[in-house]
Amino acid sequence: MYRYIFTILRLWAPYITKTTFMQATNFDSEFCGNLPIHHINTIQPHGAIILLDKKNLSIIQASVNSVDYLGCSLQELLDTTLTELTGRDLTDLEETFAQAIKKKAVLSLTVNEKPLMTLVSAHELYYLLEMQVDDVQIKSKFGGLQQVRELVSALETTTALQETCDLVVSELKKLLGIDGVMMYKFDAAWNGTVISELKSESLEPYLGVTFPASDVPKQARELYLKNPIRLIPNRDYQAARLYPVINPLTNSFSDLSSCFLRGVADVHLEYMTNMQVMASMSLRVIHNGKLWGLISCNHSTVFNLSFEDCENLALLTNVISTKISSIINNDEYQFVSDLQKSRNQLVDAIYKDGLVKGIFNTQVSVLDLFQGSGAVLYLKGKQHTAGDTPDSNFLDNLHLWLQAKDITQIYATHHLVGALEDAADFSEKASGMLVIPLAGAEANYLVCFRPEVVKTVEWGGNPHQAINFEADSSTYHPRHSFKIWLETVNQTSQPWHEQELQIASTIRSFLLEYKS
Repeated sequence: MYRYIFTILRLWAPYITKTTFMQATNFDSEFCGNLPIHHINTIQPHGAIILLDKKNLSIIQASVNSVDYLGCSLQELLDTTLTELTGRDLTDLEETFAQAIKKKAVLSLTVNEKPLMTLVSAHELYYLLEMQVDDVQIKSKFGGLQQVRELVSALETTTALQETCDLVVSELKKLLGIDGVMMYKFDAAWNGTVISELKSESLEPYLGVTFPASDVPKQARELYLKNPIRLIPNRDYQAARLYPVINPLTNSFSDLSSCFLRGVADVHLEYMTNMQVMASMSLRVIHNGKLWGLISCNHSTVFNLSFEDCENLALLTNVISTKISSIINNDEYQFVSDLQKSRNQLVDAIYKDGLVKGIFNTQVSVLDLFQGSGAVLYLKGKQHTAGDTPDSNFLDNLHLWLQAKDITQIYATHHLVGALEDAADFSEKASGMLVIPLAGAEANYLVCFRPEVVKTVEWGGNPHQAINFEADSSTYHPRHSFKIWLETVNQTSQPWHEQELQIASTIRSFLLEYKS
């Protein structure tokens, strides 16, 4: 019933707009991407942190709640060393830190007879230690590495991208016992579309919905390259600030980029409130060294995990990323292989039948190679066309435009109207264009067109109102509503793949040398 109601909402979405091309306000780069979230200078209180001078392991800075973990006042902490608190010598602790950092392992440190689970990260001048009480209440919730191994084994059986994403989402929901898990993939503009989802009825479904790039802004994405997991157990937490405010070794705010407990910007906590989730966790998915997507886990009540759980999940993200990358690379290999095969057939046809007949060969023409709807060859002052192309007047004007633009390298666009307004009258058959410039004094070109692909984007709320400023122009809030906001995108074609452009370049090299 719940999903049926959501379907009706999609059909009767209150905000429907038509646009020739998506031009949502780029809050991602213009505003959100400039916020220094790694210098927030507070932490979430499900743990505590201390910063140690690398020279002697003296405590130079601590979160105010570290008093509860270490059993002494802040002033006492700042006048002591970790060697005094643990009873272990400097060399022993340094070697322990080095091994923990190398293995990305959770340490067990005993401070004033209190066992603490500890994460260590190294900075140029100091160590940052994150601490959590080591007791049964915070022990692993999901069986630790054994269940991770079972998920890894299940992943070995999948061969398709969607199958893999669905399995990951399903298994993580069972493993964590959490209300909702969804995986979303970033596009070229860093908007994220939900491609797999499994949720309880307490959470709104978003399968197929796209969220604007500012929801995971530039600097947040960069932090995921350093930290595979981001956990917010309770959006209503009371932040624990760092004392002193300024790091005495760097004379600035401490860099909390590597800090698992790093505090959360108020605007994101408000975002969680608007989404009606109390706790959230995000796991990264990396492909070829770049953030490909995120696995977003949400819960209606407080949801905490131990450091050990989080380290196991961090390990799992590497396995998931490797699996997804393997599938994408295999698909890419097959795509490139098919392109090269078609390219070779086209070259053979040109050698056999000549330039014009070969390019428009009925078995494998330039239209087949580049999935085009029409093409024109400007050669020695004449036009040779194939397929569905704009009229001859437009093609004449296009030839003049290409010469005026001095197109001498491969040129491609999937939004031709954005470059040439006259193309608006022919967008149904020529919304995309690939240009291969050829040699010759007559300005010869091979141009391939792609038809319009009308696309309806289901946004999670109005992307033009992703950030709302108050009258003072400095106080801001995330959008209040995540109701489906439909945007119809016209006058665009299927984008040109990078490998298609590379094949076009090889075609150009061949044609420059070819003598008809």
